[in-house]
Amino acid sequence: MRAIRRFTVRPVLPTALTALGELAGNLRWSWHPPTQDLFESIDPDLWEKSRQDPVKLLGLVPADLLARLAQDADFLARLEAARADLAEYLTGPRWFQGLDESAPSAIAYFSPEFGITAVLPQYSGGLGILAGDHLKSASDLGVPIVGVGLLYRHGYFRQWLSRDGWQEETYPVLDPDELPLSLLREADGTPARITIGMPGGEEAVARIWVASVGRVPLLLLDTDIEENHGVLRDVTDRLYGGNTEHRLRQEMLLGIGGVRAVRTHARLTGFAEPEVFHTNEGHAGFLGLERIRELTEDKGLDFDSAVEVSRAGTVFTTHTPVPAGIDRFPRDLVTQFFGGDNACPGVPVERILALGAEDFEGGDPGVFNMAVMGLRLAQRANGVSQLHGEVSRGMFGGLWPAFDAPDRPIISITNGVHAPTWVAREVFDLAREAGVEPGSGPGADSPSRVFDVADEVPSTRIWAVKRDLRERLVVDARKRLRDSWAHRGAAPAELKWIDSALDPDVLTIGFARRVPSYKRLTLMLRDPARLKSLLLHPERPIQLVIAGKSHPADEGGKRLIQEIVRFADDPEVRHRIVFLPNYDIKMALPLYPGCDVWLNNPLRPYEACGTSGMKAALNGGLNLSILDGWWDEWFDGNNGWAIPSADGVEDPDRRDDLESEALYDLIEREVAPRFYDHDEDGTPGRWLEMVRHTLKSLGPKVLADRMVSDYVNTLYVPAAESSRTLNHDYAGAKDLATWKSRVRAGWGDVAVEHVDSEGVGDSPEVGATMTVHAFVSLGSLSPDDVEVQVVHGRVRDEDVMTVAGTVPLKAVESYEANRHRFDGTVTLATSGSFGYTVRVVPRNNRLASIAEMGLVAVPS
Repeated sequence: MRAIRRFTVRPVLPTALTALGELAGNLRWSWHPPTQDLFESIDPDLWEKSRQDPVKLLGLVPADLLARLAQDADFLARLEAARADLAEYLTGPRWFQGLDESAPSAIAYFSPEFGITAVLPQYSGGLGILAGDHLKSASDLGVPIVGVGLLYRHGYFRQWLSRDGWQEETYPVLDPDELPLSLLREADGTPARITIGMPGGEEAVARIWVASVGRVPLLLLDTDIEENHGVLRDVTDRLYGGNTEHRLRQEMLLGIGGVRAVRTHARLTGFAEPEVFHTNEGHAGFLGLERIRELTEDKGLDFDSAVEVSRAGTVFTTHTPVPAGIDRFPRDLVTQFFGGDNACPGVPVERILALGAEDFEGGDPGVFNMAVMGLRLAQRANGVSQLHGEVSRGMFGGLWPAFDAPDRPIISITNGVHAPTWVAREVFDLAREAGVEPGSGPGADSPSRVFDVADEVPSTRIWAVKRDLRERLVVDARKRLRDSWAHRGAAPAELKWIDSALDPDVLTIGFARRVPSYKRLTLMLRDPARLKSLLLHPERPIQLVIAGKSHPADEGGKRLIQEIVRFADDPEVRHRIVFLPNYDIKMALPLYPGCDVWLNNPLRPYEACGTSGMKAALNGGLNLSILDGWWDEWFDGNNGWAIPSADGVEDPDRRDDLESEALYDLIEREVAPRFYDHDEDGTPGRWLEMVRHTLKSLGPKVLADRMVSDYVNTLYVPAAESSRTLNHDYAGAKDLATWKSRVRAGWGDVAVEHVDSEGVGDSPEVGATMTVHAFVSLGSLSPDDVEVQVVHGRVRDEDVMTVAGTVPLKAVESYEANRHRFDGTVTLATSGSFGYTVRVVPRNNRLASIAEMGLVAVPS
């Protein structure tokens, strides 16, 4: 029978054990092994039954066991030590507290998904895992961030396989009362609510759940309440589900409702009001509209001045290198949702439409682009690897068509991963054995010192630990494989072979990620016979552990999974290749440490960053990857292998053939021989040389602590300073908006009329100095409104300059009709072809880049 109502009865802990509730309620336990060990010690069997979820565990523990623990002096001492450790972690000074007063008071970090722990399944893939790692490292560093997202009633789907290997999805119902969450409440105890307007005079109401991610509160909005009906109650039903209108409602709730939740949380808890708002991908872009509405309707600013205030304190991060990955809505639908009876006087719908318009060459005039709006409403933006920043400057070039790609205002901050979450405790123990302490808190050694001790750890210890981690993965994979086959309809008598599936002494290659076509899950199957020969090699076999989910609507991705599953079902190879369904954090924790090699073979340059290989590297795994994302900038020839990519080959089948052949060759001729080439002590010396070099060369770079500190120093602090400049009394914002309007109106009359140079003669040499004179007409503008620059560099075909540098020129003489001469000097620093030109750009101390306004004048 089905229940007509469901609710959760919470356990009542004895007074002596109340600290267990505190520890379970803060997700720091998910990356803190001593706290995990404490919970496991209550009852190891129940700990496994709860899937290592402290909240569920406490609901399973019998009252008599709780009573005994409340009298157990040893347990109470360990409990008090854990409680005190958490208290110090939450209140003690960290890295951020050592910064000066320029640091922001708080940052609001918006994302459609957060991957914190498997017990809070509010993520689908890399974007959510990255967001979770961002919050966890921010907590470790003491950065005052508040996360903002949605609480999806069904989370993302659970993946199963049918008998013939087709992906199936189920959507379990999540009860917030069974999750490590607390409800934000008003002073009188009633649940706090926020509302946002919807078409037809309706309002969506949301309550606010709070997940404590160490020091960081994560606010999750939930519309599954009685005040809502129909589609409004279902706004937070599933992550990345529903039709276009449903996605628009979700993104309105995330952006607009998210800002209102941040205000409510600050009012009720005393958490600082954010000076910086970080939009993690375009899904949360509507937060800018809400901030503009606050300023126009509550503070009395005009729209343009409000835009400047909002932009100054907003950071936008793009995570996609392909236009198809960007949310785009029909303009008519945006008009319907933001106009008519749902219009805001301070945010006219026509101004909203202009912010998301693809009004550039190649754009679609019928759509509203969330990433374009995000870039227009953020003064600072970044991609998530050096290559991705370059790709993004090209992909969004239409916003700044007059500027070459290097000048477009999208920088790069390469992603990182949260080591305490992803590094096996045995790996950290190796560092401790060598006399160093990993971590980011007081008493921890620097990352470079921690990873440099790899040279001091005996090869036999490293190899023994890797073997243990490989064996743990094998045990976990066999259990998952057995569960999968049982779901597919196999009888227990058919599954004896699983007892020998995978081998802890065989070279283990991992491949786990989402399954869009560009990630090329099935590249390894281009030549099935060749792959089979690698799996079954009599002396140097390999084994493959594969996992990944396809979006429920992506039939092509599901077919790719089915191809892999059917190959892996072959009795001849099924002991050497497995596909494990339902890839999630819990699966990943033994997977990354247990693999010797991490495989990544996307179509270059479609991988924005990719962080799974970073996690493998921190556990002593070697990467075997196309030079894309992070691997493109940090591969050095000795910390793994680069699969040659056939860039420029237009035939996709031919390209796949070439790159798969290169993959097979690398495994057969370099990877496997090095793994199996053992020295007299039984360890593969040349392999472990690469492992040590990987840890030393990549370890400090791939950390999320490095990433978050980069965000603080490069984006958050400058954004906070800009925000303060404009926010103090809003006079700065009004001045900037007025100045921009005047410059735009007069820019058509700005012209570079003539340029000449002197001082280099017919045969210039390195070290010579060239003087440049530029004669510029400014129309209605003044020399203070502009900067005139010499742009110089090497020249290639068609006089295009590369590796350009700039030198500002000074106004030295004025003429009638507002014409001026600007002079400056350039030193010829390198030999070879050299070229230069002159350009005029707007100049204002409140601009974050010369390209911010998209205006430039060059010689005709």
